[in-house]
Amino acid sequence: MILYEYPFNERIRTYLRLEHLFRRLGELVPAESPLSHHFALVTIFEIMDVAARADLKADVMRDLEKHKSAFNAYRGNPNISEAALDQVVAQLERNFSTLNGIAGKAGQSLTENEWLMSIRSRASIPGGTCEFDLPAYYAWQHRSTQSRRADLERWSGTLAPLAESIYLLLKLLRDADVPYKVIATNGQFQQNLPQGRSFQLLRLRIDPKLGLIPEISGNRLMVSVRLMRHESDDRLHQSSDDTPFELTLCA
Repeated sequence: MILYEYPFNERIRTYLRLEHLFRRLGELVPAESPLSHHFALVTIFEIMDVAARADLKADVMRDLEKHKSAFNAYRGNPNISEAALDQVVAQLERNFSTLNGIAGKAGQSLTENEWLMSIRSRASIPGGTCEFDLPAYYAWQHRSTQSRRADLERWSGTLAPLAESIYLLLKLLRDADVPYKVIATNGQFQQNLPQGRSFQLLRLRIDPKLGLIPEISGNRLMVSVRLMRHESDDRLHQSSDDTPFELTLCA
């Protein structure tokens, strides 16, 4: 099953973008080639760009605190494991404290590294990191794999508290609701959202053997899905089949 996710607000959209970048970084840093490590560094710069929003750190800390309060409200409930509850609350508190201990925005300490910032300014230019533009960076790429990896782990380590908090918040959001099966009639599906609940994320799973791609749109009142097929003319055409898929609305 292929999983597609659709955020209902800009905050969750930013969280998903950061998660995507952190996962990419996690794949590139352990690699061995200089090219992989170049794109690992470019990914760090992309994370810094996304994390540069003035209110991002405050949003993450606010969400951690909200989850902590929500979980503490379950104390004394006989259907809730106190040990499991303590573990989740402790993790939320730990992430909050670690993030709160970072001065300024996530990755701000990296902006004080002139050598890194010289690479960052050239990385956005097509072909801007050639050896004749950045000889010091070219020399760095010829260092041993272990040396480059150690540098990347040191630089990306400054972003680790944000990554861990984003992973935790998205996990809690995804685990909050359960999936159910629906049918897209003639390739289309619409559903009114119940009032009184604030949905933040839509998750859609579909069998890849169907060869269909969901186009998702939604707001606080309704969600809509059109199932499209990538045809030989390299265009997307709407399916006319009645097709099952799995839907989760996370509040």
